[in-house]
Amino acid sequence: MTQRLRFRLFAHSWISDWNHGNAHFLRGLASEIHRLGHEVRCFEEVNSWSLRNLLQEGDAGALAFSRFRNTFPELEPRFYQADQGFCSFAENELRGAEVVIIHEWNDPAIVRTILALKKKLGFIALFHDTHHRAYTSPQQILSMPLCQFDGVLAFGEAIRRIYSSAFGVKRTWTFHEGADIVHFQPLRAAKDLDVAWVGNWGDEERTRELQEFLVAPAAALRHRKFAVYGVRYPDAVRHQLREAGIEFRGYLPNLDAAQTYAASRTSLHVPRRFYANGLSGIPTIRMFEAMACASPLICSPWTDTERLFSPGQDYLCAQNGTEMQAQIEFLLKDEVARKQLAENALTTVRGRHTCAHRAAELLDICQELSR
Repeated sequence: MTQRLRFRLFAHSWISDWNHGNAHFLRGLASEIHRLGHEVRCFEEVNSWSLRNLLQEGDAGALAFSRFRNTFPELEPRFYQADQGFCSFAENELRGAEVVIIHEWNDPAIVRTILALKKKLGFIALFHDTHHRAYTSPQQILSMPLCQFDGVLAFGEAIRRIYSSAFGVKRTWTFHEGADIVHFQPLRAAKDLDVAWVGNWGDEERTRELQEFLVAPAAALRHRKFAVYGVRYPDAVRHQLREAGIEFRGYLPNLDAAQTYAASRTSLHVPRRFYANGLSGIPTIRMFEAMACASPLICSPWTDTERLFSPGQDYLCAQNGTEMQAQIEFLLKDEVARKQLAENALTTVRGRHTCAHRAAELLDICQELSR
């Protein structure tokens, strides 16, 4: 697509990644669109939930804030107040825009205000969904005026089918996340960990899975060093981690994750149960990022129905806690196997699943809509 397009993107937060994995892919995608020569403006509400929590992390939060600004100067977000003045703000900011992308984690009132300007200002509007609410809490998604969008970008085929079949949206595309390989790549580092898991606790959506695939194997492998990174872990859970010999390291700024993967011999992927059951085929962003960093990856049960990767070659999959323990022991004892797994995964991600690939797919979608 040779025409220079003016993109406007609304997300919960661009600055904060505190319990906000959506920011990882959105930053990389917007940056790649900008790199291709298109105009990009990013918007977020003043004092978002994620940003408030980030700033409560003290020095770590302040550093993450400044690192975002230094790393993504092209994505300088424009802030708005969700009040009566938003309509005039939106009209000024969206005048001249060709493509407006609204992520699913936005206030429905804000979404309705933007879409009310669509006919007057003549832009294409796309709804971008990278969450499981369409499956687990459809009433929340249906509070959005979906019929007023020109289409929906769904981060997995299972989600796309819900929008198409259950919600009656006419134009839908499967639009997977991808790795920001400008910032996620293999790094050299001394190995101070055997097993790393990067993920937030959050809403009891994988409590049983973490007990079986992380806590139990760690307790059985006390001679190995395990660490967990993330937020929203209750005190009782932190106690369980300590009892199993797992070090809890708390909030990990996304821009530090590549260094963390480099410092660990292996990493785990424990998807929330929705992605292992009704939404099979959606890997979520952590998997792309670990592979982009060439981290040998072991997953709890997850079915790659869309054939994004090659199980057994790009990653190992354990069907139960006993298998997870065995897979961890196998990889930690076999450096050649770790290296081969990491190289395969890195080749797959770089060949098919980067933010640059997704930016090209998005431009194709915009061209299709413009016709």
